[in-house]
Amino acid sequence: MSSCMMAGLISTHYKSTLSKFKRLRNNAALSVLTSTQRKYSSKDGAGIEYLHKSVVPTMHYQKSLPRLPVPKLEDTIRRYLAAQRPLLNDEQYSNTEKVAHDFQSGVGKQLHEELVALDKNNKHTSYISAPWFDMYLSARESVVLNFNPFMSFNPDPKPEYNDQLVRATNMVCSAVRFMKTLRAGLLEPEVFHLNPAKSDTDSFKKLIRWVPPSISWFGAYMVNAYPLDMSQYFRLFNSTRIPKYKRDELLTDNKGHHLLVIKRGNLYVFDALDRDGNLIKPAEVQAHLKYILSDPTKTPSFPLGVLTSENRDTWAGLRQKLLDAGNGEALHLVDSALFCLCLDEEVMRDHIHISHNMLHGDGCNRWYDKSFSIILAKDGQAAINFEHSWGDGVAVLRFQNEVFKDTTEKPLVGPGSQPAAVDSSSAVRRLEFKLTDELKAGITKAKENFQAAVSKLTIDAMEFKKGGKEQLKKKKLSPDAISQLAFQMGFLRQYGQTVATYESCSTAAFKHGRTETIRPATIHTKRCAKAFVEQPGQHTVEQLQGLLTECSKYHGQLTKEAAMGQGFDRHLFAMRYLANSKGMALHSLYQDPAYTAINHNILSTSTLTSPAVSLGGFAPVVPDGFGVGYGVHDEWIGCNVSSYPARNVHEFLKCVHKSLEDIFTVLDGKPIN
Repeated sequence: MSSCMMAGLISTHYKSTLSKFKRLRNNAALSVLTSTQRKYSSKDGAGIEYLHKSVVPTMHYQKSLPRLPVPKLEDTIRRYLAAQRPLLNDEQYSNTEKVAHDFQSGVGKQLHEELVALDKNNKHTSYISAPWFDMYLSARESVVLNFNPFMSFNPDPKPEYNDQLVRATNMVCSAVRFMKTLRAGLLEPEVFHLNPAKSDTDSFKKLIRWVPPSISWFGAYMVNAYPLDMSQYFRLFNSTRIPKYKRDELLTDNKGHHLLVIKRGNLYVFDALDRDGNLIKPAEVQAHLKYILSDPTKTPSFPLGVLTSENRDTWAGLRQKLLDAGNGEALHLVDSALFCLCLDEEVMRDHIHISHNMLHGDGCNRWYDKSFSIILAKDGQAAINFEHSWGDGVAVLRFQNEVFKDTTEKPLVGPGSQPAAVDSSSAVRRLEFKLTDELKAGITKAKENFQAAVSKLTIDAMEFKKGGKEQLKKKKLSPDAISQLAFQMGFLRQYGQTVATYESCSTAAFKHGRTETIRPATIHTKRCAKAFVEQPGQHTVEQLQGLLTECSKYHGQLTKEAAMGQGFDRHLFAMRYLANSKGMALHSLYQDPAYTAINHNILSTSTLTSPAVSLGGFAPVVPDGFGVGYGVHDEWIGCNVSSYPARNVHEFLKCVHKSLEDIFTVLDGKPIN
């Protein structure tokens, strides 16, 4: 088929294709869009400058991506009430139901109509994009613990390549190659292939590249492939969150050729690109990093990086004082750097130590405002810590996957490589800052605040080795649903309650999609958890198996709805944001204690599995909550969980492990002990 014929065929089927896509929320296959495992191809022949040269231009599908739908108001209210039901007693639910229906027929109807009209007038974006940016950038809490998550790399399979200098050099080179590939439009578009035998082929790619970008998405859809939004990718490099009073700003300056390196709290810069924008020789990168690692300069008494961990208004005021003191040029070098590389001096003891170090570290050897930082411990353990306002995990994970693949399969330096014989002392610059007494006092206070915050955080991990994805799929159960059910059972076993639970779901299938919330605490999980935890003797094994199936089916439905932009959280949030922007008094729905409670997410959860990632983690989003990072693997299930003193994370993980044991016992056809 010629490209012209294909373009004509796509145009003819434009409307029917779009309506089919909307109906996909009922298609079980779409739930895979929430998975983080995708196939990437790095073609040979790309040379040292690029990771690969994609046949299809990077942003080929962006223009024709479907728009994030604004859900129907009646659907949002129905879903909201369904999520509230397991959290409330009859009297509370009756009140919340009354308030919600009043909102639906009154103020909510008006706000919804205005939101739909606003959305129609802004077809270049999504209805959630601007409010979501605003929410992140207006938050005044420290980005440390409250927003920045981490994802740690698996070690290089070749142990000798985990040397700190070797791995740092390879990661810098691969990261710069990723950036060059992206900016040249040669990075493979982000596509989820449901039938890769048809869509992830050279022949299809050669064909689809000639289909106009205005309709190319529909061509991919016709072969069961789903291009994802890549609008966040440009913020990966040369980007920083700048503290400002009341609302921060995002800065991206593509002119920067230099890398920011932090070691022992000292900030260094050197050009990783030459004047023509090409990667300098890997041996030169190695030489410069070796020079920094051997620099005997001690930790400064007043390390500037710790200021990025402060309250945002406090940091905004101190940054202005830094500018007033004549530090503008040095700060601009930090802000415009390609990215940040943190070279730590500690050897990691275990997974818990890795989690603490990569999530927050010591506060001094970080610049938390950079779009992302690659952190490398003394023993070569590596991770990415990223600032969350500019984007979600999808872009960062793609970057991490590509860097891991490139550094492990095609490393540019090895244990026997010799650093270039160059004058690193002139190429590398250690940044000096002029500090007034007021700035020194601010840094001292920031250190104290940082220590007070991180000292309260406890992290623990658990691996359940008696079953995983393969066994659950054989039983036709959703692995994610069973993991979430185990958290519900675990919390009920420990605290005797069902509480507000948040699971993040990407809406990257839509133009400028961000995330939607899956609400895993349901009437089904509550019923099932009570049966397993409180009444195991009152149910047969078959009845318990039936309850598991009910939970799985309903969770699958919620997941598909969320991935298709059909949750309720973002819709209610956008209407509240609209009311606030108009100066309207908030409807009683938003002042209902039940609304406050469901948004006080005691169980905040997020999952990812990837060949590049060892573990990921984040802090709880509320003082009395858990931050639950988890991954379901073929034969095992892992959890990396954080808490503050109000909760006991060690006991929680024991309860989750016991819950998984009970679930797999029942799946084996045996009664619970």
